[in-house]
Amino acid sequence: MSVKTILKMGDPRLLRMAQPVTRFDTDDLHLLITDLLDTMRAADGAGLAAPQIGVDLQVVVFGTNAPNPRYPEAPIVPRTVLVNPVITPLPEVDGGLVREEEDWEGCLSVPGLRGKVPRFWRIRYTGFDPFGDPIDLTVEGFHARVVQHECDHLIGKLYPMRVRDFSQFGFTSVLFPELADSPDD
Repeated sequence: MSVKTILKMGDPRLLRMAQPVTRFDTDDLHLLITDLLDTMRAADGAGLAAPQIGVDLQVVVFGTNAPNPRYPEAPIVPRTVLVNPVITPLPEVDGGLVREEEDWEGCLSVPGLRGKVPRFWRIRYTGFDPFGDPIDLTVEGFHARVVQHECDHLIGKLYPMRVRDFSQFGFTSVLFPELADSPDD
């Protein structure tokens, strides 16, 4: 087990564009994924991207097998390792419109803060697993939000850069006192 230090907002490494993975099923890639999963679990995160631990590769992990203390009301998201992801916003099945939804987000790289962030409600994400096998899923709601949040890290974006209304941004302990003991405080 190797829990890594999570970079914090202000570190310039979080603003870089991550590079695509070109070799799959390597010892280095598997070690990186183990480090990401161990670090995410230790921090009670819903996801983590390689740039958050200082690695400039397009690798994200996300998911929760049980209710997450940082997002106690959120549905369970299957544990996933996604390499070289591509996100495509999708219209609602019956309405034909691509819908955005604002909801609260936090980030292990922005500890102690939460903000309302617009995200596409329904997306398709594609990419690869660690062995180079394709992944192609259509998801919505919280699952879609988590994937978009983590993939933003691969293009040098942190969620505060997406906040539209800063009256909906602040300290978790003030906005959500019931979460005051969560690890991002």
